[in-house]
This record gives sequence, C-alpha cells and structure tokens, in this order.
Amino acid sequence: MKETLLIKHAVGGRTFIDTGKQPVEYRVESDGTSFQFTVKAPPDRTMEELLEWKQELNVFLFREFDDRPTAKIWFYVKDDSVHYDPERELLIIEAQSSIEYVPDLFGGM
Repeated sequence: MKETLLIKHAVGGRTFIDTGKQPVEYRVESDGTSFQFTVKAPPDRTMEELLEWKQELNVFLFREFDDRPTAKIWFYVKDDSVHYDPERELLIIEAQSSIEYVPDLFGGM
C-alpha cells in the first residue's frame, strides 16, 4: 500500500503539504476517538502560510492498493488544534473524526 498525506486550505484549495509530490516524514496516531498528525517540516514560508490559515485546513490520506481502488480519508480538524514547534520542526494537527470513502464509487451513475 502507498499512502499520501495531503494538507490543503479548505477555502482556496492551496496545497501546503503533499507527500506524493514532496516526501516528508509524518506519523498518524489514533486513540480511538481522535487522530494526531505529526509532520516534520522546516520553518519556511510554506509553513508560515499554513499557520496563517490553520483554522481552515483540510487533511486527507490517500491509500493506494494494487488490488482495489484508492481509498480517501478526510479528517475533520479540531478548532485550535494546529500547532508548530520551530525548534523541533514539527507540525502537530489534531483531528476529531474522519470519513473514509472510495472516490471511484461515486459519479458513475
């Protein structure tokens, strides 16, 4: 399975992080009720802009398989849950819930 993390501005659609185009180290953890994303990212202009829009982010995981269609998981980011540690170069995002779907199953009617 290949997994891609995508972090976008919800309104304008600007992509801040796309591990399919620019690999970065990240981790996703769940306690059963919420999710935490930890992303290794330098304190550059992209990070500054992401933090300017931190209340309006969409977070997605795309999971590609050899034997079935790609699954897309959309995570709902909690209010005031995007934080950045410049010393450790870590972006931390908390998501309260998610919805998983297969885009190939929609629109073919």
